[in-house]
Amino acid sequence: MSAQSIYWTPFELFGTPITFNVTTMITFTIAGLIVFLFTFLGARKMAMRPTGLQNFIEWVVDFCRGIIKANMDWKTGGRFIALAYTLLFVIFVSNMMGIPFEMATYETHSVIWKSPTSDPFLALTLAAFVVVLTHIYGIKLRGSKEYLMDYFRPKWFLFPFKIIEEFANTLTLGMRLFGNVFAKEVLMLLIVGLGASSLLWGGIMFAPTMVWQAFGIFIGSLQAYIFAMLAMVYMSHKVESH
Repeated sequence: MSAQSIYWTPFELFGTPITFNVTTMITFTIAGLIVFLFTFLGARKMAMRPTGLQNFIEWVVDFCRGIIKANMDWKTGGRFIALAYTLLFVIFVSNMMGIPFEMATYETHSVIWKSPTSDPFLALTLAAFVVVLTHIYGIKLRGSKEYLMDYFRPKWFLFPFKIIEEFANTLTLGMRLFGNVFAKEVLMLLIVGLGASSLLWGGIMFAPTMVWQAFGIFIGSLQAYIFAMLAMVYMSHKVESH
């Protein structure tokens, strides 16, 4: 497989080619399908005494409920339970996809399997999606006038700083996710590459590889939690008066 088969440029916009990373598109779609299947199978036959997969799904929902209640009143925040669940679960699965292995072509070193969240464009897109949703729900639940007045509180001259804050929130939310997942995968590649260089190094690097994979699970889980938590924090700032 060549590098050209991984990137797709279907059209140009104002003379600039618009390129899509096919690897990211495929792996993120797979992550979404995994979450859908787990949720569908777990909620297909609801029982009063949950067992197995239903028990796991209900635990995740309860965990998300705790995240929301920590940031806003449940009467307002209850409507965001599906959003919190989706963000937490999809990002967690996406972060885990590059932990067992990362695949790349031998000749061109083009990556064909990785954690999709190690792509900065996807991470920033997810962050922008969350921030845009906070504005939509802020206007919907509070009204446009009350929502816009928040930009001039407590003093009117803070308006430019609050505009900057919106861009800063998007950038930090996305880059935090990308930076941690990308660093985890880069170091994993270095460890595995060193271990594959010879039989001796393979034996030496086996234990560090297992340790780093375990730490990668911790990093991926933590970043999924942080992303979902901050999403609800930003949402609470828009839908509730502070």
